[in-house]
Amino acid sequence: MRDYSDVPSLAEELIAAPSVTPATGLVFDVLEAMLEPLGFAVHRFSRGDGPAGSDEAPVENLFAIRRGPGGSRHFAFAGHLDVVPPGDGWASAPFAPERRGELLYGRGAVDMKGSIASMVSAVATVPVEAGTVSFIITGDEEGPALHGTRALIDHMRATGDVPDLCLVGEPTSVNRLGDMMKIGRRGSVNIWLEVEGVQGHVAYPHLADNPVPKLVAMLAEIDALVLDKGTDWFQPSNIEITELEVGNAAHNVIPAKAKARISIRFNDQHSGASLAELIGSIAEKHGGRALPIISGEPFLTPPGEFSDIIARAIEAESGIDPERSTSGGTSDARFLKDLCPVIEFGLCNATMHKRDEAVALADLEALSHIYARIVQDALAG
Repeated sequence: MRDYSDVPSLAEELIAAPSVTPATGLVFDVLEAMLEPLGFAVHRFSRGDGPAGSDEAPVENLFAIRRGPGGSRHFAFAGHLDVVPPGDGWASAPFAPERRGELLYGRGAVDMKGSIASMVSAVATVPVEAGTVSFIITGDEEGPALHGTRALIDHMRATGDVPDLCLVGEPTSVNRLGDMMKIGRRGSVNIWLEVEGVQGHVAYPHLADNPVPKLVAMLAEIDALVLDKGTDWFQPSNIEITELEVGNAAHNVIPAKAKARISIRFNDQHSGASLAELIGSIAEKHGGRALPIISGEPFLTPPGEFSDIIARAIEAESGIDPERSTSGGTSDARFLKDLCPVIEFGLCNATMHKRDEAVALADLEALSHIYARIVQDALAG
């Protein structure tokens, strides 16, 4: 009989199942085996039909639900079982979890198998009569995120299992467990820029058309843009030039093409489409073109009932009043916000994606208690 109060052991089981993105198979077997004895109906499915290694490669997803009494509220935990590649130089094997002192080491310890272990431990203490609880778990958050949480959202809409509130267990704490939750995130769009020219000899520029000055002028105008000054909850949007490419190996040849890439992180004063249109018009003015790929739109769950539930639970267990923040990168909350109010809260993020990723054993236990309070208060609301 599994001891659901032993959160570090639950985390170890998950970490010991290698799951570099896109995750499939064993790690989902482990989670399913944890949830079924707690009364969860587990549905697993894959989406994507491309070859392995491509953006269209099959992705495994899991939706598990334990239904409460008819008409009860529905609270969802969301997260991912996939992890980034571990890299070299670990002090211990990345998928052989090891406790050293007060820490548990292993890839995914904080991002985010440790949080999922705390979720499982938490729901084990919540009676079925309290309400409906579900797990929204993907194997493709660290990858292209095309066939993960988006597919789970389609499934929930098709079955009518849309939650009232959703908590994503990303590692949001900074210096101490509980010091920060994420009530929103900025949006993200990457835009590839290209200018065509006419190749020629540098000694005969009148017979060629150099695309590089045009691209430089285009980038100067883009770099000078001030998109906004921020809002009450969001920092200013920013544009960063992330790549330049000419690919000209010859010193005496005017190139035929010049390329660049920019990345924009933007607040809720903009949309991906509006920014793509703005950059496209600048590119066109300089004789170029722009290809945007929108990774996600900004979202905000305004401070209120949900954030208060989380803050009260954190303060009850740790004495900390968490900061309500929208800082950082994107997460799958950018998709889940289309279903219901969503907030992110989880472990300390100091070692996520790093060599020797580790979580404090005490934090796993404390997070489980915080999550249990959140679930019960959210269902009672």
